[in-house]
Order: sequence, then C-alpha cells, then structure tokens
Amino acid sequence: MGLRTLIGLLLIIGGIFGFLPILGFWMIPLGVAVILIDWAQMRRSIERRRNNAKNLQT
Repeated sequence: MGLRTLIGLLLIIGGIFGFLPILGFWMIPLGVAVILIDWAQMRRSIERRRNNAKNLQT
C-alpha cells in the first residue's frame, strides 16, 4: 500500500513538470487515481474494524 502511495506522489510531482519532453500533465490525474485506490482500501479496512468493534461491544 505504501509503495503505491509513493508512486502516486511521484507521478503527481512529475506532472508538475509537464513542460518537459517525457514528463507530462497526464501524470497528475494518474497519480491521483493511484493514491485514491489506496485510500479506498484503507477506508474499507477502517470501517470493517469499526464494525467488528461494535459487534464485540454488544
């Protein structure tokens, strides 16, 4: 999970230099998409743990 976040951040940073030949502005939305994949998984994991904790309390 951490590796994908790092790759996403690097893509966003590379997209800032879009005026250079190899790097481009296309890297910004790709980097955001890669980071959002991790965030969605992390959110699901947190909600699962929260639901398990609620079930154990009752």
